[in-house]
Formats: sequence, C-alpha cells, structure tokens
Amino acid sequence: MRLVVVSAGLSSPSSTRLLADRLTAAALTRLDAAPEVIELRDLATEIAQHLVTGFPPARLAAALDAVAAADALIAVTPVFAASYSGLFKSFFDVLDKDALTGTPVLLGATGGTARHSLVTEHALRPLFTHLRALVLPTAVYAASEDWGDEGLDRRITRAGAELARFATPAAHPATPTDTDALPAPRSLTGAITSLTPAAASTLIPFEQRLAALRAE
Repeated sequence: MRLVVVSAGLSSPSSTRLLADRLTAAALTRLDAAPEVIELRDLATEIAQHLVTGFPPARLAAALDAVAAADALIAVTPVFAASYSGLFKSFFDVLDKDALTGTPVLLGATGGTARHSLVTEHALRPLFTHLRALVLPTAVYAASEDWGDEGLDRRITRAGAELARFATPAAHPATPTDTDALPAPRSLTGAITSLTPAAASTLIPFEQRLAALRAE
C-alpha cells in the first residue's frame, strides 16, 4: 500500500518532522508500506507559483499526484497564530478537491505550548472533513513539554494503530460475532460512525421517537 507523509515543518531538523516520523513508525509496526515523505518547505516556491499561475511546477505536481494516489495519509503541521501554517494550508488549497475522498488521514500538530492542543479539532479536522477524507478519531498534538512524556508515546501508538486499521479494512471482515466496529463512511455532520452494520439497522430514527412521545 502507499503511505504518504506530509510535513510542514520549516526548520531542519524540526519537531514537526520528528512527530511525522514517529507517527509513521507507529503505523508501520502494523502496515506493510514504503512511506513517501513530502517536505513542504522544499516546495514553498512551487506552491506560491501554482497559487498565482494555476499550473504546478514538476516537483509540486509529483507531490500532489503522490497524495492523490495515497492509500493513507499522515499530515503534520506546526501551529502558527493558533491554527495550521499558511504553507500547510496552501498545499492542500492547490490539491484537487476530490483527491482525498475516502482516504484515511492521521492528523498531527506541534506547538510551543499546550494551550494550542485543540488546533487539531478546530482547524485541522474541519479542513480534511471538507476534503471528504476519512479523518481518524485520534489526532496527536505535541507541545514542547510533551517530548519524552509517556502520554505522547501512548497517543502516537494509538494513532498509528488506528491508521493501520482504517487503511486495511480487509483485515477486519464483517461477521455476525464481531464486537469491534468497522471503519464506516462519515455521517452528514462529518463524524465517523462506530456502529456495525447490524447495529445500525436496528436504530429507530429520532423523528419516530419524537412522534411516539407526542402520541402518549
């Protein structure tokens, strides 16, 4: 399978690339893949040219094609002004709007303080939901004080396991005795539903419940 990793770190080395590498390593303990890493800082000029001209230079075109062809994606950004970086957003702005439809995406972000830890939920998750990607339940934020902490290690391990599971649904065949929910399409609100097909078929629509209450 094709695993693509997008890192928007600006320095070398960077904590953003370090988090991307650790998430990749966690996923590869369960996935048979040769990851392709895309460093957006190396493509900054090409991204700007594409925004202005509408035509991607060769290196950027190859990166966009790689993301569009990915079976799974890891995307990590530093936090700037309480949100994703402009470079990160610009790259996904020039990506075809249908390129990530149904693709499992593991989100990560790095920042100097834990006060920005919800950036994965209020900024990154809506962006990839808009692109109709299958955004994994666990996103990983790493503040400066998190490095070397067991809590970060646990979140990385859990996120890697989720990516492996959602990227290989054939490894979880549906059977009447399954207790684990299978990866499922997003709801209209963008949330991932965790119901098995059997459980979903027994749900009573909310409108029917309300009607029954009015009839009592």
